[in-house]
Amino acid sequence: MSTLALAFDLGGTELRGALVERSGDVAARVSAPTLAGAGSEAVIGQIIALADRLLKEHPQAKVIGIGMCAPGPLDPKAGIVIGPPTLAGWHNVPLIDILSRQFGLPVRLENDANAAALGEWRFGAGRGAGSLVFVTVSTGIGGGVVADGHIYHGRRGLAAEIGHMTITGEGDRCFCGNVGCFEAVASGTALGRRATRLTKPGDNSLLRRLSNDGDVSARHVVEAARAGDATARELVEAEARWLGIGFTNLLHLYSPDLIVMGGGLANGFDLLAPGIRATVDERAMQAYRDVPIVPAELGDRAGLVGAASLILWEGEPGTALAMVQDEETKAGGLSGAREASHG
Repeated sequence: MSTLALAFDLGGTELRGALVERSGDVAARVSAPTLAGAGSEAVIGQIIALADRLLKEHPQAKVIGIGMCAPGPLDPKAGIVIGPPTLAGWHNVPLIDILSRQFGLPVRLENDANAAALGEWRFGAGRGAGSLVFVTVSTGIGGGVVADGHIYHGRRGLAAEIGHMTITGEGDRCFCGNVGCFEAVASGTALGRRATRLTKPGDNSLLRRLSNDGDVSARHVVEAARAGDATARELVEAEARWLGIGFTNLLHLYSPDLIVMGGGLANGFDLLAPGIRATVDERAMQAYRDVPIVPAELGDRAGLVGAASLILWEGEPGTALAMVQDEETKAGGLSGAREASHG
């Protein structure tokens, strides 16, 4: 079996683990619901358990390191998870030190949106591009920027928190405390909230029928719009305009070769794309209007393969550099990790 990295994508809902090859192919994959409210020790225990499971089930694998992505804010250079709002009890957790001691392997940490951006740039919709902005539109909005072949980190790795750029002075208050954040008006959560307000239980609308008379989600809006529902179509048009405004700001800020849209709402990209493009053409300066805006290709694998590439690919800041070639000729990568794991 070729040289592999262990990769983990820590989300507030699901923890995913995988063995990933240098090609970006996922050789094996596991997952578990994240114990998000139980504190850092419980979740780190889950990570260790899933790693042990992958190592045990694939004893011939030559694992040379662990790539980890998690929600921010975090400091990738120091290897510290600072305090993600979706994970209770995580305050300046030295995750790299903990996992490297546990497994005796190099560990690299990256923001989840940055890792997904790296995955799409190396193996997905951004292959061959010199630069891209990756935007994930789901429960919230996150982003990552690849500039000249490198993740743009900024101070303490906190750059590209695009969900919290202000794009309006109105709307619901964001969880960060501000009004008008990109996330607060254009996320899948915001779309579902607008749909819920426009309807009510028992009104026999398609949106409420799809939601079983509960709160309407962005997925229900997309589904109803595909069925031709007029209200859903109007909601999609408004959503596309908000996304277009945000994307215009990103074009002006970063001037990427392309913008890649991922996350759950990307499942409706074909419906949103015309409105996004029309808004960009209306609002962006002429020199920025020809930048492609495309859907992501890797789905929920993007973070995993991006995190793995921090270990497997030379030349990328934070990678394990020459370890790839060295480990190709060694047979002890897995056994060493397993011995360290079990003391």
